[in-house]
Amino acid sequence: MKYGVINLLKAVAAQLIVLHHLAFYGPMADQVRPFLPDLIDWLAGSARLAVQVFLVVGGFLAAKSLAPSAQPVMIDPLGAIWRRYAKLAPPFIAATLIAAVASLLASHWMDHHSISAPATVGQLAAHAALAHGVLGYPSLSAGAWYVAIDFQLYAMMVGILWLAARISGPVRRPWLVPTMVAICCAFSVLHFNLDSSWDNWAPYFFGSYGLGMAAWWAGDPRRKTRGAVLVQAAIFLPALVALAVNFRSRLALAMMVACALVIFGRMQFERKSRLLSVVNALARTSYAVFLIHFPVCLLVNAAFTRFVPADPVLQGAGMLTAWGASLVAGAAFHRWVEIPLGRLLQASTSQTGNTQRA
Repeated sequence: MKYGVINLLKAVAAQLIVLHHLAFYGPMADQVRPFLPDLIDWLAGSARLAVQVFLVVGGFLAAKSLAPSAQPVMIDPLGAIWRRYAKLAPPFIAATLIAAVASLLASHWMDHHSISAPATVGQLAAHAALAHGVLGYPSLSAGAWYVAIDFQLYAMMVGILWLAARISGPVRRPWLVPTMVAICCAFSVLHFNLDSSWDNWAPYFFGSYGLGMAAWWAGDPRRKTRGAVLVQAAIFLPALVALAVNFRSRLALAMMVACALVIFGRMQFERKSRLLSVVNALARTSYAVFLIHFPVCLLVNAAFTRFVPADPVLQGAGMLTAWGASLVAGAAFHRWVEIPLGRLLQASTSQTGNTQRA
C-alpha cells in the first residue's frame, strides 16, 4: 500500500482493537482496573470505535479497486465476490480453528466468559461461509463479525455497480453510481444503523463504508472541483442529517476519517524512516493481527490467571505481554499463513480462468 495516511490509520486502529479486546474481555484487565480505572474503561468502551476506521478505509479501497472514476462498470459480479471471499476467508478460517483450540486450552487454566464453548461442526461451517452472525451462531473469536460484514459490504458494492451498469447501458452516466451509493447511505444512517437488530447485516454499516467511497471519489485529482463537491455532498449530507437527528459517536468518527481521507488519503510518504517502516509493517499485518490476536490474548490471560498473582502491576505486565505477543503472532500468521494461502488461491483462480478460456 502506497498511501501513507491509510497505513497509519490501519496501524493505529489495529492496536486499539487489540487493546480494546484485552480490556473488555479481561480477566487481566479486571485486576488492572482499580489501578488505572479511566484507561481501562476507555479501552473497554470507546476504543471499540476504531472499527469505524476499517469500515471507512474499506470503502475507500473498494472504490479505488472497483470503480475508481465512479462510473458504472461492467464487472463479473460472482467473480468479484469470489475473489473477495478468497482473500478474506482462508486466513479467517485458519484463525477460527486456532481460536477454537485456544479456548479448549484456556479452559484448563481458567473459568471465564471469554472462553467459547466447544465448537460444533455447524458453527465451524457457518464461520467458513462468513455467515455465522446471520445464522445465529456465536462467534468463536472477538472481531469475527467484522470479517463477515466486510464481505457483505463488498458484495453490496459489487451489486450496486452491476445494477448501475445494467441501468446505464452504453450511455455515460457519471452521476448514477454516486447517487445510488448516496441513497444506500441515507437508508443506512437514517434507518438501519438505528436498529441494532440489523447489526449482522451490511446495511447497518453501509453509511461508514459509503463515506469511504465518497472520500476516494471526492479526492480524485482528475475530477473537477464542482464534481468533487457534489459527490462529497451527496453522500456526506445524509450522514450530517443523521447526526443532527440522532447523534452517534461512531458515525461522527467515520465522517472525520472520511474527511481526512479526502484531504490526505492519496498522500505518499517518500522519505524513508524507521518509524515509517514500523507503521507500514503494522499496516501490512493488520488483518493478520486482527484475526489472530484474540486466541493469543486468551491464552496469555489464562496463563497469567493461573500462574501469576492477582497484582495490578503483574497483570498489567500480562496485558502488555499479550499485546506484544499478538503483534508477533500476527507477523508470523501473515508470513506463514495469510500470504501462502493467498498465493495458492490466486494460482488456483488463474488456472481455472485459463482452463475456461481454453
